Amino acid sequence: MFNDILKFISQISFLILVSNTIQFSQIIDSTNSSSLYPFVVDSIRIIGNESTKDFIILRELTFGIGDTITEKNSYYNRERVYSLGIFNHVYFTPAIIDGKNILNIDVEESWYIYPIPFIDAKEGDLKKLSYGMYLTLKNFRGRNEEFSLAFALGYDPSLFFNYYNPSISGKKNIFVRAKLGYADISNRSPAAEKLYGESFYQKNYFLQFIIGKRFGLFHRLFLSTSYRYIETPIYVPKINASGNRIDNLFDLGFGYEYDSRDLIQFPKNGIYTNLNYTFKGLGIDNINYSVASFDFREYRNFIGSLITKWRIASRFTFGANIPYYDYSILGLDNKIRGHSSEKFEGNNYYFSSLELCYPIIEEMNIDLTFIPIIPDRLLSYRIGFYTQAFIESGAALLKGKPLTFSDFKSGYGAGITLLILPYNVLRIDFALDEYKNLETLLNLGISF
Repeated sequence: MFNDILKFISQISFLILVSNTIQFSQIIDSTNSSSLYPFVVDSIRIIGNESTKDFIILRELTFGIGDTITEKNSYYNRERVYSLGIFNHVYFTPAIIDGKNILNIDVEESWYIYPIPFIDAKEGDLKKLSYGMYLTLKNFRGRNEEFSLAFALGYDPSLFFNYYNPSISGKKNIFVRAKLGYADISNRSPAAEKLYGESFYQKNYFLQFIIGKRFGLFHRLFLSTSYRYIETPIYVPKINASGNRIDNLFDLGFGYEYDSRDLIQFPKNGIYTNLNYTFKGLGIDNINYSVASFDFREYRNFIGSLITKWRIASRFTFGANIPYYDYSILGLDNKIRGHSSEKFEGNNYYFSSLELCYPIIEEMNIDLTFIPIIPDRLLSYRIGFYTQAFIESGAALLKGKPLTFSDFKSGYGAGITLLILPYNVLRIDFALDEYKNLETLLNLGISF
């Protein structure tokens, strides 16, 4: 949590320094030309993309030349372009010039190089501090590629490299991702710690490669393969999957993703679905098990500006000898608000969440380009301010145990969300568990 907070502060700290001089203005988009809708598109003109290739923007649109767009459809497509995460602002403006219907897509490119120092207290314990640096380079060839490097010292030292290219082949829509890294990770499994007798570290070296194809606008299929070297100080059955303290874990997986969300950074409309199945070990060193996961999310306007969103997610493991480091654990990536400091582990987990959001400020510009020295691309933002109420529940079970209502842990509460886009989202939640114990949660990013 401290890591996320510091990252957020480092990106917007200069806003605080000049808070008395910030200039606000309402976002201007295609709604100011609403009288022209419905609008038959004769031509599309992209303005302001100094680095970004036109096709990176055009491939996100649900319409083409000759199609008729409505005001609602124009706003949805504007949000999809904004979801690329490489623009401070995006405007869709229809115009009639010399008898031709021209849709102007005006973008303002954001800053693409981010060196961000961080400090992270694992599990909120100040005795478990990690510190280091993130370096991200985005859109460096105008194709929305991303290269990132991160290193950490102190508790849980690590070094990671990541490369992502959303379109290596133009019209064929082939995407790739590659990851390489090392981490000396403290054990995350309560059952493993109990079996081992104390807390312990595992050295991890890993390499992953993903290749996939995007079909149309919303569908993606992908294949993944990876290798992990996992070393435990001493051999304990179930902590490692092989017959010794070192696991050489190869895997091969495949998956499907459907994503029709409007604004990925803060969705208000659309559906996201992810299905994944991975074969682990492949029989090498007698390691042979598999993991499946499912995630479904839907976002809709309920009444007026009130947004409703809901999610169900599950993770399943199959096999006779599944190591604790690959158990399904609620309390790591997926946390039950109200029980966020607890871990629930088993072979499988089930998770659900329902949230209602209402805008206090739906969209507003912040323009700080009057500040000298700092590049203008770092001084322009889109902000939003929302309130939310939520309820969620989850359970983790060991293989062979029947699922009952008593297995589920639940939480509910309310909070506020501040969007400072394209950089980040700050969220404060006040959550209660079944016994009305209160916890205050400060996090980056949306809940889902």
